[in-house]
Amino acid sequence: MKLIPEGIIDKTLLTNNFELDAQTIGDIYKARWQIESFFKMLKQNFKIKTFIGTSENAVRIQVWTALIAILLTKYLKFLSKAKWHFSTLVTFLKWNLFVYRDLQQWLDQPFTKPPEPESFQPEFAF
Repeated sequence: MKLIPEGIIDKTLLTNNFELDAQTIGDIYKARWQIESFFKMLKQNFKIKTFIGTSENAVRIQVWTALIAILLTKYLKFLSKAKWHFSTLVTFLKWNLFVYRDLQQWLDQPFTKPPEPESFQPEFAF
Protein backbone atom coordinates (compact mmCIF):
# COMPACT_ATOMS: atom_id res chain seq x y z
CA MET A 1 0.00 0.00 0.00
CA LYS A 2 1.49 3.35 -1.04
CA LEU A 3 0.60 6.42 0.97
CA ILE A 4 2.40 8.82 -1.38
CA PRO A 5 1.85 8.50 -5.12
CA GLU A 6 4.94 7.59 -7.13
CA GLY A 7 7.05 10.57 -8.20
CA ILE A 8 5.28 13.12 -6.02
CA ILE A 9 8.29 13.70 -3.76
CA ASP A 10 10.72 14.66 -6.50
CA LYS A 11 8.21 16.65 -8.59
CA THR A 12 6.30 18.70 -6.03
CA LEU A 13 7.66 21.55 -3.96
CA LEU A 14 5.19 23.50 -1.87
CA THR A 15 5.77 27.17 -1.18
CA ASN A 16 3.83 30.21 -0.08
CA ASN A 17 5.88 32.56 -2.29
CA PHE A 18 3.70 33.23 -5.32
CA GLU A 19 5.87 36.04 -6.74
CA LEU A 20 8.69 33.78 -7.97
CA ASP A 21 8.38 31.24 -10.76
CA ALA A 22 8.79 27.50 -10.18
CA GLN A 23 12.31 27.31 -11.64
CA THR A 24 13.58 30.03 -9.28
CA ILE A 25 12.04 28.30 -6.26
CA GLY A 26 13.65 25.01 -7.35
CA ASP A 27 17.04 26.71 -7.78
CA ILE A 28 16.77 28.25 -4.30
CA TYR A 29 15.95 24.83 -2.84
CA LYS A 30 18.93 23.24 -4.64
CA ALA A 31 21.28 25.94 -3.33
CA ARG A 32 19.91 25.46 0.19
CA TRP A 33 20.45 21.71 -0.08
CA GLN A 34 24.09 22.25 -1.12
CA ILE A 35 24.59 24.46 1.96
CA GLU A 36 23.01 21.79 4.18
CA SER A 37 25.26 19.12 2.64
CA PHE A 38 28.33 21.31 3.20
CA PHE A 39 27.58 21.77 6.91
CA LYS A 40 26.79 18.06 7.28
CA MET A 41 30.18 17.14 5.75
CA LEU A 42 31.85 19.77 7.92
CA LYS A 43 30.32 18.41 11.13
CA GLN A 44 31.02 14.77 10.24
CA ASN A 45 34.65 15.18 9.18
CA PHE A 46 35.93 18.01 11.33
CA LYS A 47 33.97 17.28 14.52
CA ILE A 48 32.67 20.82 14.95
CA LYS A 49 29.88 20.74 17.52
CA THR A 50 29.47 24.44 18.17
CA PHE A 51 30.90 27.67 16.90
CA ILE A 52 33.53 29.28 19.13
CA GLY A 53 32.11 32.77 18.67
CA THR A 54 28.59 33.78 17.80
CA SER A 55 29.09 37.23 16.30
CA GLU A 56 28.72 37.54 12.55
CA ASN A 57 32.47 38.08 12.13
CA ALA A 58 33.36 35.05 14.31
CA VAL A 59 31.04 32.77 12.34
CA ARG A 60 32.40 34.08 9.04
CA ILE A 61 35.99 33.43 10.15
CA GLN A 62 35.13 29.89 11.24
CA VAL A 63 33.27 29.11 8.02
CA TRP A 64 36.13 30.48 5.90
CA THR A 65 38.63 28.47 7.94
CA ALA A 66 36.56 25.33 7.37
CA LEU A 67 36.35 26.07 3.64
CA ILE A 68 40.13 26.44 3.47
CA ALA A 69 40.62 23.17 5.39
CA ILE A 70 38.23 21.35 3.04
CA LEU A 71 39.88 22.86 -0.02
CA LEU A 72 43.37 21.84 1.14
CA THR A 73 42.20 18.33 2.01
CA LYS A 74 40.49 17.90 -1.36
CA TYR A 75 43.66 19.16 -3.08
CA LEU A 76 45.73 16.57 -1.18
CA LYS A 77 43.22 13.92 -2.25
CA PHE A 78 43.62 15.09 -5.85
CA LEU A 79 47.44 14.91 -5.64
CA SER A 80 47.47 11.45 -4.14
CA LYS A 81 47.93 8.31 -6.19
CA ALA A 82 46.10 6.28 -3.54
CA LYS A 83 42.32 6.15 -3.79
CA TRP A 84 41.35 8.02 -0.63
CA HIS A 85 37.82 8.67 0.55
CA PHE A 86 37.54 12.21 1.88
CA SER A 87 36.58 11.18 5.42
CA THR A 88 39.36 8.55 5.56
CA LEU A 89 41.95 11.09 4.46
CA VAL A 90 40.78 13.57 7.10
CA THR A 91 41.04 10.89 9.80
CA PHE A 92 44.51 9.75 8.70
CA LEU A 93 45.73 13.35 8.52
CA LYS A 94 44.61 13.84 12.12
CA TRP A 95 46.44 10.67 13.21
CA ASN A 96 49.65 11.63 11.41
CA LEU A 97 49.66 15.32 12.18
CA PHE A 98 52.83 15.21 14.28
CA VAL A 99 54.68 12.52 12.30
CA TYR A 100 57.58 13.92 10.34
CA ARG A 101 57.58 12.45 6.85
CA ASP A 102 57.29 13.45 3.22
CA LEU A 103 53.63 14.33 2.64
CA GLN A 104 53.49 13.32 -1.03
CA GLN A 105 55.13 9.96 -0.28
CA TRP A 106 52.71 9.35 2.58
CA LEU A 107 49.70 10.27 0.42
CA ASP A 108 50.79 7.79 -2.25
CA GLN A 109 51.85 5.00 0.15
CA PRO A 110 50.06 5.61 3.45
CA PHE A 111 50.79 2.23 5.06
CA THR A 112 54.58 2.27 4.84
CA LYS A 113 56.54 2.74 8.02
CA PRO A 114 57.78 6.31 8.57
CA PRO A 115 61.54 6.79 8.48
CA GLU A 116 63.42 6.81 11.74
CA PRO A 117 64.03 10.35 12.92
CA GLU A 118 67.60 11.51 12.96
CA SER A 119 68.84 11.97 16.48
CA PHE A 120 69.83 15.56 16.74
CA GLN A 121 71.26 16.82 19.99
CA PRO A 122 71.83 20.57 19.89
CA GLU A 123 75.00 21.75 21.54
CA PHE A 124 75.41 25.18 22.99
CA ALA A 125 78.79 26.84 23.22
CA PHE A 126 79.13 29.20 26.15
